[in-house]
Amino acid sequence: MKKRFLTIAFIAITCFVNAQKDSVTPVEKIPFDGIDQTWQNGSDRRDSSVFNKMKYFTPSILMDVAYTHSFNNPNDNTVVGSTALARNNEIQLNALHFGGDFYYKGARARIMTQFGMRSQVVPRNDFSPYRGQYKLADVYRFLSEAYAGYHINKWYGINIDAGLFMSYIGLNSYYQPENWEYQASFTSDNTPWFFNGVRIQIFPSKNLKIEPWLINGWQSYGRFNSMPGLGFNVTWMSSNSNIKLLTNDYYGTDAAGLPDRIRFHSDNSFLLRYYNHPESRGVSRMAFSLTGDIGYEKGGGVNGFTSDPVKGPAQYFESAMFYNRIWFNKNKFAWTIGGGVMTNPGRYLVLYPTGQASPLPNPNNPTQTEGAFPFSANPGDPFNGWDISTNFDFMPNQSITFRFELVNRHSDVPYFAGAGGVTSQTGYTTTPLDPSWRPDLVTSETRFILAILFRL
Repeated sequence: MKKRFLTIAFIAITCFVNAQKDSVTPVEKIPFDGIDQTWQNGSDRRDSSVFNKMKYFTPSILMDVAYTHSFNNPNDNTVVGSTALARNNEIQLNALHFGGDFYYKGARARIMTQFGMRSQVVPRNDFSPYRGQYKLADVYRFLSEAYAGYHINKWYGINIDAGLFMSYIGLNSYYQPENWEYQASFTSDNTPWFFNGVRIQIFPSKNLKIEPWLINGWQSYGRFNSMPGLGFNVTWMSSNSNIKLLTNDYYGTDAAGLPDRIRFHSDNSFLLRYYNHPESRGVSRMAFSLTGDIGYEKGGGVNGFTSDPVKGPAQYFESAMFYNRIWFNKNKFAWTIGGGVMTNPGRYLVLYPTGQASPLPNPNNPTQTEGAFPFSANPGDPFNGWDISTNFDFMPNQSITFRFELVNRHSDVPYFAGAGGVTSQTGYTTTPLDPSWRPDLVTSETRFILAILFRL
């Protein structure tokens, strides 16, 4: 009898425990939990948010105020060939972002506004608004991120989002407080900052993210042809926080009115933290990032990696960039040095000059170019460039960075703004052009940058 009672009691207790397990909501696992990402190039360097105790909304504020001086001294103060800078010899609000993350029972959304120079500089490089109506660049220019979606509590999480989101290609973050350098190398500056479409973030383990995309196109608000853009990101980080590997890959048709021209691009980065003593008053941390890109366009008059007398000239993109960063005095100071190279024989990813050198459509008459003397962007026109930069950061706390940076950039064709600028002989758009004047493009520039980068 006693034995039977113990058996029945054991069965009852087991059933009760199993019922309790079934009634408890599974604990949500956090991707990359416990992995230190604060040292990584292109990542948030904060270890926490001052708003992290808010239940349904976590605010975010970012500000980028900078002064830059080009030793070419262009008379119109215009910066050519950059998505980070727009004006020389002036203190400018380059970016102001505020917004945050909303969440409620799996529903999620993120909204980040965008004001300042970048709201003009970045959308100008998108040709898709010229297809059809409604001025897409004006519709979206004051948003850097705006998406809604749903979180599924499976593995370490699955997020399904639709809207405007960051692209990840080129390693660097769109938000300057996250980057080791201010003026991005050609690899990052000539690849996308944003996508518009749908993404699925899958975290099968704490260390791994797999993220497919279905998007309108390559940094485009709209779609160029009938085919949408397809791509994915895979990111892996080591449990000891010292290694990060990622690949971004893209396929689409992004040449306006040329549906037979396809584009493929692969962007790959390796980051290594090879020294970490955060309490040291001397050298407290050391790390490097290495990024390599390769891509091409083929069809519609161009032929990928090789020129062909029938199929057209070569049209490809190869680039690499390397940065090494050393932190000092408990990570309050840092010194970064690095640079990169790019070859692009068809100029299809080169940022176009502005002003009278712009080959982009004239907003007032899109059938004509914006500039009277446009920079050539024809297939078969080569463009090779290289750059080197170094900077010194002072970071008294996790929310602010004071940066001094020196940058030297070169190209094998006239490209950067020279002393004569790209606007007019006086530097003002109100001056009628002298018939003998031409935009002053040169093959090199050296500049320094002073920046205050804030994030809360």
